[in-house]
Amino acid sequence: MKIAIAQLNFHIGNFEGNLQQMLRSVEEAKTKKADLICFSELSTCGYPPRDFLEFDDFIKLAEATVQKLADVAHGIAIVVGSPSRNPVPEGKDLYNSAFFLADGTIQHVQHKALLPTYDVFDEYRYFEPASEFQVVEYQGKRIALTVCEDIWNIGNENPLYTICPLDELQHQQPDFILNLSASPFSYIQANQRTQIVQANVKRYQIPMFYVNHVGAQTELIFDGGSLVASPSGEIFDELPYFEECLRVYDLDEVKKGGRQHLQTRNKMQLIHDGLLSGIRDYFNKLGFKKAILGLSGGIDSAVTAVLAARALGSENVHVLLMPSQFSSDHSVDDARKLAENMGLSYDIIPIKNIYDSFLDTLAPKFEGLPFNITEENLQARARGVLLMAFSNKFGNILLNTSNKSEMAVGYGTLYGDMCGGLSVIGDVYKSEVFELARYINKDGEVIPENTITKPPSAELRPNQKDSDSLPDYDILDEILFHYIEKREDPNDIIGMGYDEKLVHRILRLVNINEFKRYQTAPVLRVSPKAFGMGRRMPIVGKYLS
Repeated sequence: MKIAIAQLNFHIGNFEGNLQQMLRSVEEAKTKKADLICFSELSTCGYPPRDFLEFDDFIKLAEATVQKLADVAHGIAIVVGSPSRNPVPEGKDLYNSAFFLADGTIQHVQHKALLPTYDVFDEYRYFEPASEFQVVEYQGKRIALTVCEDIWNIGNENPLYTICPLDELQHQQPDFILNLSASPFSYIQANQRTQIVQANVKRYQIPMFYVNHVGAQTELIFDGGSLVASPSGEIFDELPYFEECLRVYDLDEVKKGGRQHLQTRNKMQLIHDGLLSGIRDYFNKLGFKKAILGLSGGIDSAVTAVLAARALGSENVHVLLMPSQFSSDHSVDDARKLAENMGLSYDIIPIKNIYDSFLDTLAPKFEGLPFNITEENLQARARGVLLMAFSNKFGNILLNTSNKSEMAVGYGTLYGDMCGGLSVIGDVYKSEVFELARYINKDGEVIPENTITKPPSAELRPNQKDSDSLPDYDILDEILFHYIEKREDPNDIIGMGYDEKLVHRILRLVNINEFKRYQTAPVLRVSPKAFGMGRRMPIVGKYLS
């Protein structure tokens, strides 16, 4: 038997577009003599559809897409993920299902049993879990159909679940496993899913074909990396990251094994390529083409500008240089040099007159009061107004350039430097931004060296440095990582040797600034715990505040 796996970039709610992609893949698989082709989880409607699933018309369109695929399932079997209705009044209205199509009909439907409700997942909100498991027989082979999380409870050892679907199916002696996944990207996810797939094939001693989404859906990025594993635990093949791909495999060769093929897994390369995918699909799927951002001469805006240019094309990115009386000459020079290196169009619009106008207007009310963060924020908001004016007038989407460290502790101005339609590096700590800049420059200077080496500064007051308000980024980011990604409490972090007062100060800053993050743009997710849909904190909570 020859099995094709199709790693495709689906679009939520674009049923016709998704169908046409799958039909083209079916034809390609037929030309390559495949007996079966497998698509990923909820591929008819895209993942995650969220509350679209509550509309009856949405489900009808998904059902119609499955039927159209069934109509062409002649000479080849098609396995596709789609929502299906639960006919039982009790429980949720829908299942998250894998459909097995052959000979022009729907021959089998296997529902997903393990419904994740952690981090970015909220599947139990919509779906009923499966309670019955049955292999599919096709061309003399017995196939175990599973959907994504169903393979993540090996031997029933995952405390989140009480059932192991493959343990239930193994008594029916399947010949191989098909897994339809929608596994969001983080820089550690490729290693984790490889370990899970290997553990499964070693336990059950049968091959697995694991098919993942590729592309981005708002803040969620999918890296592909679909896997084919031999019973010995070898990864027979791993599909490319961040690329659509269709490959066909001979089942007997996969069973025999004898080869191991994995993609390179460099953290900065993964983050870089993931962010390109996130930017590209956010624009393409929303029908946008051009971006704008403020280029300050600092490292955050420099990295964001390069990523935007690489994702969208330099001709589609415009930058504004908006110096104030506190901006250094070298910052303007660095920004101009980067724009020229990348071939970006740019305008220089000094904000001194705008800022002075604000001060003159407010002077009667602020008389006798000292210069403080109010005046600093006025500069950031003046820049935000200019950027949004360009966005409105020319239709360019504003990209936010705040990094994760700044977002975490509230080191940014609402309606100023925190505005934008998409947060590009909001899940990248400042120390990682420096690494990313070095990765961008690996083949030659793109980002000016001075931008990377000079002390970070918001340049909102004379001789300002980030270190005036924040601890060294290497220390700050370590503490933030333990609190945000690892969810470790203050005593645990202090026990690692960090200063007690510093830990409490940083954690307090994180918690009291939740209101700012609540109002910011979607953040492209590249870490295991990003701000946004996967981290739900109360704004008015008292804990550690």
